[in-house]
Amino acid sequence: MRSYHHHHSSLPLCTRAHQIGALALVVVTFLLTRSLDRFSTSFPHSDYSPHSSSQSNSDLFHAGALNWPQRGYGNSIDLRIYVYDESEIEGLRELMRGRDGQITSQACIKGQWGTQVKIHRLLLKSKYRTMKKDEAEFFFVPSYVKCVRMMGGLNDKEINRTYVKVLSQMPYFRRSGGRDHIFIFPSGAGAHMFRSWATYLNRSIILTPEGDRTDKRDTSAFYTWKDIIIPGNVEDGMTKFGGSRIVSPLPLKKRKYLANFLGRLQGKTGRLQLIELAKQYPDKLESPELKFSGPNKLGRADFFDHLRNAKFCLAPRGESSWTLRFYESFFVECVPVVLSDQVELPFQNVIDYTEISIKWPSTRIDTELLDYLQSIPDERIEEMIARGREVRCLWVYAPETAPCSAMLGILWELQRKVRRFHQSAETFWLHNRSFVNRDLIEFHSWRTPVPLP
Repeated sequence: MRSYHHHHSSLPLCTRAHQIGALALVVVTFLLTRSLDRFSTSFPHSDYSPHSSSQSNSDLFHAGALNWPQRGYGNSIDLRIYVYDESEIEGLRELMRGRDGQITSQACIKGQWGTQVKIHRLLLKSKYRTMKKDEAEFFFVPSYVKCVRMMGGLNDKEINRTYVKVLSQMPYFRRSGGRDHIFIFPSGAGAHMFRSWATYLNRSIILTPEGDRTDKRDTSAFYTWKDIIIPGNVEDGMTKFGGSRIVSPLPLKKRKYLANFLGRLQGKTGRLQLIELAKQYPDKLESPELKFSGPNKLGRADFFDHLRNAKFCLAPRGESSWTLRFYESFFVECVPVVLSDQVELPFQNVIDYTEISIKWPSTRIDTELLDYLQSIPDERIEEMIARGREVRCLWVYAPETAPCSAMLGILWELQRKVRRFHQSAETFWLHNRSFVNRDLIEFHSWRTPVPLP
C-alpha cells in the first residue's frame, strides 16, 4: 500500500498540458452546442418540430419529423407524378390565366383558394415528379379556376367548355377513365366549379377542403373512397413559413373573451344565432361587425388580433361545411369549436381531433354552448392548445423537404390511392399486354381529341 501511495503521489495532479486540453474541450463543447441549437431552430419548433413525447401523437411523429403510421401507406413515400404543362394542352392556360392570359399565379396564391397555386408549385419542384408519362402513377392537372372565375377571367359556361376541351386532349385520362388524374378544387363550391364534373371527373382524385354539398347544390362532389380532404390555405405570415408572424398568441389569462366568432353572416342560421348570442353576452362572446371591403376594411393583422383574444374560436358552417377559421385558430392558439355537422377534416386516419378541437351540434347554438365552454378548466384548454401546436404543421403548405407539412400529408394520402392496374369503359387489352380502344387501335396510336363520356 505504501509503495502504491508513493508512486501515485509522485505524479503531478494537473500539468499545464492538462489545463490547455480541458480548456479546449470546454470551447469545442460550447461551439458544438451552439451549432446544434442553431440547427434545431432552423424550423420553428411550434410549426415544424412537434413534441415527440406526446402520447396521442407518438405514432405520428418521430424525432421531430412526420412519420405517417403504417395503415396501408407503406414504409416510405414512393410515387411518380406527372404534372401537365400549361402549354402542352390547348385550353389549360385559360384555366390558369383566364381567357386573356392576364391573371397571374401570384394574384391567385392568396386567400382560401391559394392551395391550387401552392400545390402546383410544390409538385413542380418535387422529387416525386416525373417527366415521363409512361412511368407516372398519377397525373396532376393544374388549374386556378376558382381564382380565375372570381377575377372575371372566365365565366361558368367558359369554365365548363374549357375543361371538356382540355380533357379530350388527354389520352392518359381516357386510358384510366380519369382514375389516376388529380384535380384541385379549393373553395366551398368544390368540384361544382366545373358544372359537368359528375360526368367527367366521377372517378378522378379531387383535392378539396370541402367534404359536403354546398347550399347551392343538391349533391356532394366529394367521395371518401377516392378524394382527399386538404387543409385550407392559412396565410404564410401566420404559419411562420415565408415570413414572420402577423400576430403572436396571448397568454390564456390575458384573453378578454371566452369565445369569438369572426366572419360574414351570409344569411346562415348558425351565424345569425351567434350574433344574437354575442348581443346577449357581450362580455363572453365577441362577434364584431367586420368590414371586408371599403374604407373601413379590417386588415389581416387586426383580424388576427381579434381572433387571438378568446379561449375558443367558433367555426360555424357558411355556404358550405368548412371554414378557414378552423385552421387559423391553431396559429393564434385558441381551441376551435366546430359548429358544422357535416364537416370533413383532413388526415383523419392519423389525427385524433378530440385532442385538439371541440365539435358541438349546430342545433344547440344557445346559452348552453357558452355555459359548456365556461365549464372547461384552463388546464384542459392548455392541453388542447399544446396538442394543436404539435400537429398544426400539417396545415402548412411548405416544401416536402420540411419535416412536416400539408404537402407531405397529401403525398402520403396519394400513395394509399396508387393502383397497380387502371381500366375504363373505353380501354381494352389483348394477349400481348397491349391496350387498345374499341377500334383495336393500340394506346400509343390514339389521336386527340379522344372520345369522352
